[in-house]
Amino acid sequence: MNLDQAITNTRAHLLSLRNERGHWEGELSSSALSTATAMGALSLVDAEKHRGRIATGTQWLVENQNADGGWGDTTISQSNLSTTLLCWSALHLVSSGGDRYRSDGKFTDAADRVPAVSLHHAATWIAARVGSLEPEKIVNAVVARYGKDKTFSVPILMHCAICGTLGDDADAWRRVLALPFELAALPRAWFGAVGLPVVSYALPALIAIGHARFHHAPPPKWSPLFWLRRFLWEHISPMLHQLQPSSGGYLEATPLTSFVTMALACAGEKFHPCVPVAVEFLERSQREDGSWAIDTNLATWGTTLAVKALGDERSPVMQWLLGQQYQTVHPFTNAAPGGWAWTDLPGGVPDADDTAGALIALRTLDGRRLAGIPYTRAITWLLDLQNRDGGIPTFCRGWGTLPFDRSAPELTAHALLAWWLWHDEMPRDLQQRIRYATDHALIYLAKTQRADGSWVPLWFGNEHAKGEENPVYGTAQVLAYLAGCGAIAEKAKPLIQAGARYLLAAQKADGSWGGDATAPSSIEETGVALHALIQSGASFQFAPPLRWLLTATKEGTHFPTAPIGLYFARLWYHERLYPVVWTLQALASAQRVAEPRERSVSEDAHLPQ
Repeated sequence: MNLDQAITNTRAHLLSLRNERGHWEGELSSSALSTATAMGALSLVDAEKHRGRIATGTQWLVENQNADGGWGDTTISQSNLSTTLLCWSALHLVSSGGDRYRSDGKFTDAADRVPAVSLHHAATWIAARVGSLEPEKIVNAVVARYGKDKTFSVPILMHCAICGTLGDDADAWRRVLALPFELAALPRAWFGAVGLPVVSYALPALIAIGHARFHHAPPPKWSPLFWLRRFLWEHISPMLHQLQPSSGGYLEATPLTSFVTMALACAGEKFHPCVPVAVEFLERSQREDGSWAIDTNLATWGTTLAVKALGDERSPVMQWLLGQQYQTVHPFTNAAPGGWAWTDLPGGVPDADDTAGALIALRTLDGRRLAGIPYTRAITWLLDLQNRDGGIPTFCRGWGTLPFDRSAPELTAHALLAWWLWHDEMPRDLQQRIRYATDHALIYLAKTQRADGSWVPLWFGNEHAKGEENPVYGTAQVLAYLAGCGAIAEKAKPLIQAGARYLLAAQKADGSWGGDATAPSSIEETGVALHALIQSGASFQFAPPLRWLLTATKEGTHFPTAPIGLYFARLWYHERLYPVVWTLQALASAQRVAEPRERSVSEDAHLPQ
């Protein structure tokens, strides 16, 4: 097996995935969860008008139901409670007429496409996991899955109430946990202090679902909360349109957009200004096979990954990437100018991972190595995001209590590498800030490194690993970032060594990696682990993982994906770029350190410490 030829093939394949503008959009997996929520939203707004879309969505759900009766987030995912409840409820809504909130009683032809056996198998799967189909049992199971974070548990329960799977209307809505949508009237800067029950990105859901629950199950009229919410709705309602991007899709995400749309529609707000634009987004987002993905694309994220894997590949992508930097305060999170989002579309929100990724990619592409306002502003943006614990969160500093707002190891290490790659070009005051922030970030990473040397990431997981975590991915990324710059690597040497020991302990007998030592192997996890170990200078035999990668990818020509990506609220996805970029990164790393005579991978190939 020839390493050079595999690299040539993989590079060619990655370059072929660029669009006509020279950057990468990738392709996200279709999602049963997104499909179910979109069907529910369109049914409530106008089931008759959208009957064709509802019918093709119904057919896709039925055809992609797992053999055990449930649904996973992707077509290659194992069944889970959240997605199965949403799909079962959507099919129940369709089979009972498509719109329980219409007065004309018209049915859609989608009702004929729901086999009774599909509903029965889904109900059987849920009952086996929950204990029964009793509404209280379902509520308890959903709440237990998400704990104090109501970002996703409340939308699921609302969807079930709307679709008639949580009991009769009045009782069903009382089972949906109330959301304090009145808090949206507070100044945005207060949100971290008041402790919202949803994460920062879910403000539209807090507002719309909170109002829907109030509409169907209000507190008694003697309660001050009744009058407060009734009065404030008039003032808060316009915020939904103000937060909505021009594309119509909140965060470009089908589930969030669908939940907001169905909440308004079932609360007598079908003609709210944000509903028609949201519906247009859902119409535009449906795929030819009838499904919806969780998001439109991860173009910025995918492009920065591709650039880092390719190295110094020259293309129009540099100017495109600079054009994605936010130049104004973001209306969604009040983020200052200077960051990047995961997508080039209007629904994106600037975040730490994509800002660090863009800075590193631009460092690769900017042959002049000159600093300027875009870079200085971006470095400042990342420094300002650092939490008091020394870690870096995704969107907002100081929220910290709910999963997708707290500091994360891989985001912190990513920011560290971005800071130090640009350190020498920064003004003296920023250099001082970088050094101070680095000390605190390394303290945070030391505290979050587990006893076995691993780190657990926020935005990636593995359904087959313990706790659905992915310590292999998390450790590999932290390791690669820390070892990516000498200034950090020297300070972080004990952390790097412990992380490398974990990865070697988690390696399988055939040389590959999964999410942990027990999870099935994947190209993605093997690629990031191999690259990280080479980057860290660990002493190990690299021939076995290299051979495994070359075999699994058919020498850089075949890239099956694994659902290790986590989206908002623990929604699984896979992305076609991931196995390609991480394979190329690993192969290129091996090529750089291997002797020319070892390019044809031999059994005793190893890396010196």
